[in-house]
Amino acid sequence: METLEAIRTRRSNGKVHPDQPVDRELIETILEAGTWAPNHHHTEPWIFYVQQGEGRRPLGKTLRKIAAEEMEGEGEAFSEKQEKKLEKTEGKPFRAPVVITIVAEPVDKDKVVDIEEYAATHAAAQNMLLAAHALGLGAIWRSGRPTYHEKMRRLYNVSDRGAVVGFIYLGWPALTKKKESWREPVEDKTTWVYEDRS
Repeated sequence: METLEAIRTRRSNGKVHPDQPVDRELIETILEAGTWAPNHHHTEPWIFYVQQGEGRRPLGKTLRKIAAEEMEGEGEAFSEKQEKKLEKTEGKPFRAPVVITIVAEPVDKDKVVDIEEYAATHAAAQNMLLAAHALGLGAIWRSGRPTYHEKMRRLYNVSDRGAVVGFIYLGWPALTKKKESWREPVEDKTTWVYEDRS
């Protein structure tokens, strides 16, 4: 698949076959694609956790604990409705056979700027999504408030400067029809500068 075609045709696809395994070689190809992201000072600030089978369970339990904190009745018994919601939350990592957690860990060196370390890690995630698409896999980058919660940081042993930046849910597509997508014309987002305006 040509690079520009991959960029234009990739779509987030969370509808994958949860019980259809993905070969380790394919996962390793996707991980390696992540490592070729641009990174200032060649720091390679990313860490990947590949979770499969029961290896997804700790993530589910942590998502449940975070959700429980936000519910009324903390410290008390939850209602039946709340309990069902918590069970659904705990089961989220099992929607895909592979979950790759992506952590940014800024390197402690002179001239290294943390925001650039995060940018590099985000670029690694995009490389991985494009690689998954090129290999015919479905993938979606999930994040949200629980991603940045202290309990999640502890689960992945993240330093004070680092953070979990997201989870790539990966599998064989159960939904093959691509969503229609649209972007604003690039002209509306671009300024061409030809002279000194200072």
